[in-house]
Amino acid sequence: MSTTRATNSAPPVIIVGAGPSGLAASACLALHGVESVVLERDDCVGSLWRKRAYDRLHLHLPKHHSALPHAPHADDAPAYLPRDHFVRYLDAYADRFAVRARLRLHREVRSARFVDDGRWEVEAVDLGTGEADLYTARFLVVATGKFDEKVVPAVPGLDTFLGETIHASEYRSAEGMQGKEVLVVGCGNSGMEIALDLAEGGAGSCSVVVRGEVHLMTREIMSASIPLLRFLPLWMVDRLTLLACRLVFGDTAKHGLPRPAVGPFAWMQQGSGYPVIDVGTYDKIKKGRIQVLPAMTGIDRDVVEFAGGGRHRFDAIIFATGYRCTAKKWLKEEGDELISKDGKVTGKSPKGEKGLYRAGMAARGLTGSGMDAEFIADDISRLLQSSGDEESGNAD
Repeated sequence: MSTTRATNSAPPVIIVGAGPSGLAASACLALHGVESVVLERDDCVGSLWRKRAYDRLHLHLPKHHSALPHAPHADDAPAYLPRDHFVRYLDAYADRFAVRARLRLHREVRSARFVDDGRWEVEAVDLGTGEADLYTARFLVVATGKFDEKVVPAVPGLDTFLGETIHASEYRSAEGMQGKEVLVVGCGNSGMEIALDLAEGGAGSCSVVVRGEVHLMTREIMSASIPLLRFLPLWMVDRLTLLACRLVFGDTAKHGLPRPAVGPFAWMQQGSGYPVIDVGTYDKIKKGRIQVLPAMTGIDRDVVEFAGGGRHRFDAIIFATGYRCTAKKWLKEEGDELISKDGKVTGKSPKGEKGLYRAGMAARGLTGSGMDAEFIADDISRLLQSSGDEESGNAD
């Protein structure tokens, strides 16, 4: 059992999470002269990108839409950044804005409560020693993101499957899958690109489970559409985007990929999902190199059963079935619906009650992370100045 060490003397802001959103929040606060402490469960910054992303991953938006505040990408950087390039960018960002000096690695937050004296108490376990530290601060920023805990659906008979089963977070490349019959469960960006990687990497066959509707887009269409949102109503941007998609893809429903009734940006705004940025998967589907299958209904040893009665044998199953946010497991404050009980965000503002904020959790990508960070820094700085609060210091 862990024991709680003496309360740490903390700066006025505690940030939970050292991904892009947490790094940006700490950097923007520092530029306002406000200190913070950043608690990170893993042993590095940007662990999602560094440890849970497949090798061929590139950012789907151009570099000018993929930079954090006050640090644009270099002119000679690729237009669409590869995973490893972006990881180096995050490392350089943490160094440039001295976030590492404020960073506490291997700290898993177990609880965060707002107490009577107007401060947050955050208990974090040092995963290296098992001891618990208690941090206190006036403000708390939740920057753990929506990709926190792996989700694997309960499929009858999954425990009987004779082959290999992994989550997409464990997939790196098609190495070891050559000649195998592989099923990818999930048709989001990760699932569709992993299916393409397998098809190009020598898998014997590759199938992808599509259980619902999909908005298929290209990088170019997405990049051209986003700026239009500044000048045109959302419904009009959706219509123009869908027209472009129709010209590029035709009727995707003919190949097992029906589109939602609402446009892609309205779909995102509703929290229904993200468009899939196609980098070659659709062409493989049309040519029959990747097979589209309906929802799984069960597994019997090496045979997977599907809705409609289909049965196919597979050597491996990759679950590209996403993640869930687990912030509500440790965020004990009741009555503030900034983050709902199921981990979904509510409302447009990153500001909640009692000095609580969220950063980068509202499905707006890296641009949204930067906007949240700057809003949070501006707001906290203003509140500290208006109260004459000169809090500073470091958490040990």
